[in-house]
Amino acid sequence: MDDRISVKLISAEDILAANCINIEEIIAVIEKVLLQYKSGNILLPDKISQTFDEESQSRINCMPSAIYTLGTDGICGVKWVSVFPQNPLLHNRPNVSGVIVLSEMKYGLPLAVMDGTLITTLRTACMGAIGAKYLARRNSNAYCAIGAGEQGKMHFAAIKTLFPQMDTCYVASRTAKSETNFCMEMGEKYPTVRFIACGSNYQRASENADIIVTAVSSQLPLLKADTIKKGAFYCHVGGIEDEDEVSLKADKIVCDNWNSLKHRSTPTLSRLYAEGRIKDEDIYCDIADIIDGTKPGRENDMEFNYFNSIGLSFVDVAVAFSFYKKIVEKGMGIDWIIRDSSIWECIKRVM
Repeated sequence: MDDRISVKLISAEDILAANCINIEEIIAVIEKVLLQYKSGNILLPDKISQTFDEESQSRINCMPSAIYTLGTDGICGVKWVSVFPQNPLLHNRPNVSGVIVLSEMKYGLPLAVMDGTLITTLRTACMGAIGAKYLARRNSNAYCAIGAGEQGKMHFAAIKTLFPQMDTCYVASRTAKSETNFCMEMGEKYPTVRFIACGSNYQRASENADIIVTAVSSQLPLLKADTIKKGAFYCHVGGIEDEDEVSLKADKIVCDNWNSLKHRSTPTLSRLYAEGRIKDEDIYCDIADIIDGTKPGRENDMEFNYFNSIGLSFVDVAVAFSFYKKIVEKGMGIDWIIRDSSIWECIKRVM
């Protein structure tokens, strides 16, 4: 019997060095796995969320899934991710931090332990970009970023990849410093885009935007319905960053997975569903139904479309496995031997 077990330790630096950061490739991986889920090829258990503080919504989530069509015999994985919304403001620590564990499904052996924070950031932003791809006007050129953190920056980068004509970005955040930093950093990366700091004026940031993204840790309704113009697209990323009327006025509400989202406690749509103000029939569809052509996406230039991505563990696993393959092919990462002999042989050494 071969009792040796080893895993690949993969850092964020390994992911970057292996040239895994290709937005169009990541989007293709996500679209493919969304269709695999729709076809019944994925096991998606309920997410386990340990909320430590109801007011701040500080929590650690355990998100498992299995994809039968990945690898030779299937790949399963779990993301262990913390969300501590007050970290950036109070402790100068990141809001999100996590790891992803991958296993193969023939023998059930672990394959990798990977940085999950970078993957989460990329997955979340690319899912938002997929929403924009199908639900925003193709000629959209004005962008609103409510929230100037990592997700705010990454969402702009992902959506700009699909909308290269984007030439204006309004940004509103809690502090002038974060807005200034956003404009300086993003301006260096995208010199043809005009970045406008709005001085925490969320109305000014959103009223002229074709694409609006709220990527904030706040539990306050910052986005107001009367500041959204006809024909806009809104991507809801976090919890309660939009007032109720925003979703209630939408022509189409689309989710990454409505069945998963409606039972959560944090997002605006989940609360409205619990209160009976939004019903199943008010949800236009899951985004996979638009990807495969079952339903049309945007149908005219006057629609206001609302997209909410709750985050699906099988998407994290699919993206992580695509990175894992590249890193293994390049001989990168650290091979960590968990055990080199049977359990009894290990114990005998110390008894």
